[in-house]
Amino acid sequence: MRLLLEIALTHVRGRARQTIVSVAGVTLGVGFAIAMAALMQGSQDEFVTTLIDAMPHVQITDETRTPRTQPAERAYAAVEIHGLRPRDDPRGILNPVEALAGLRSWVPGAISAGLNVSGVARYGGTDRGVSILGIEPEDELRVSKIAQDMTSGKFSDLVGGGFAAVIGDSLAERLGAGLNDSIRISASTGVARNFKIVGLFHTGVVATDETMVYVRLKSAQVLAARQNAVNDIRIRLGDPDAASAVAARAEELLALKSVSWQEANESILEAFAVRNIIMYTVVAAILVVAGFGIFNIVSIITHEKARDIAILKSIGFRDRDMRLVFMAEGALMGGLGGALGAGLGAALTAYMGTIEFEFREATEVTHLPVTWNWIHYAIAVGLALATAALAGYLPARRAAQGNPVDIIRGAT
Repeated sequence: MRLLLEIALTHVRGRARQTIVSVAGVTLGVGFAIAMAALMQGSQDEFVTTLIDAMPHVQITDETRTPRTQPAERAYAAVEIHGLRPRDDPRGILNPVEALAGLRSWVPGAISAGLNVSGVARYGGTDRGVSILGIEPEDELRVSKIAQDMTSGKFSDLVGGGFAAVIGDSLAERLGAGLNDSIRISASTGVARNFKIVGLFHTGVVATDETMVYVRLKSAQVLAARQNAVNDIRIRLGDPDAASAVAARAEELLALKSVSWQEANESILEAFAVRNIIMYTVVAAILVVAGFGIFNIVSIITHEKARDIAILKSIGFRDRDMRLVFMAEGALMGGLGGALGAGLGAALTAYMGTIEFEFREATEVTHLPVTWNWIHYAIAVGLALATAALAGYLPARRAAQGNPVDIIRGAT
């Protein structure tokens, strides 16, 4: 085996210029493949992290997956029912204290109960539709990153503030209101109260910053005229990946609709899966193109060394040995290119991570999001080696099949 490797090295060194070009092609292919994978994976991770931080890992509402049985269906053997007027159930989640106690006994995370109410916020002559969320501030701070998104005031100022509200900075801008101003919030029930703005937040999610209003749970219950009602339970887990299992168990126990963050963003995650398939297909294509350089040089060496191959076979070398020699040449160039490409990929990834951006609007992302993942290096280098070995095998197979007598005599 050592002799075969020495022969392969001699062949590769004999065409140094072409070898350098082939290795450079593999190096660039591996390096840019790793950098592209790091950038695309980084952007995906950044987006998913934003999703996870901006919403609860599991959300339980007072809805059910299937429509409730209508009273008429119990009384009549009807196939279809039309024209029924739905009856509002102001109770929300039944027995919320018992439900919360049951969840806290096994859920590995923090839980916050609240009341969602639709309403209108008015300041001066401007009205804006808003989504009012009544919560207990202490519990909400355990399940939400809202404290980190505060731009003015403190979220904890809701405690002891009477009718106090924390609103998005975009909503405040559209209303023309600011910190410590008083806005009038009315619910669909017709109940209206004046709320003092004690804090402004910016999450970067437009729908949230323009419509969300946080108030105390009791204040929301007053607006909705629903005493002690709760229609929303939010859960934040230590392990976000466990959200699907927790949501399924909660739905089974409470018979209420429980949605994990994965289910709520299913279409986005599917799009990411398709994008990853496209990314790795492009990476493979880049490395296959780089492998053609190796194929060309090994083919040239095979043609030039035809008489040497015949002599080696005539003194006892087997067809298998010839194949190993030329496959080793391809693997040597692929391995060297893969190693150099891994270094280039790491350098490109590090450089891209330092690129800064300036935006007019405030945002937390100031650098290109990149991810360091050894799997990217393993895939890129592995594909480079596989492509190089295949590029060396095809000419090697042809060389091994030659008849040494015909070659030495000059036959074609």
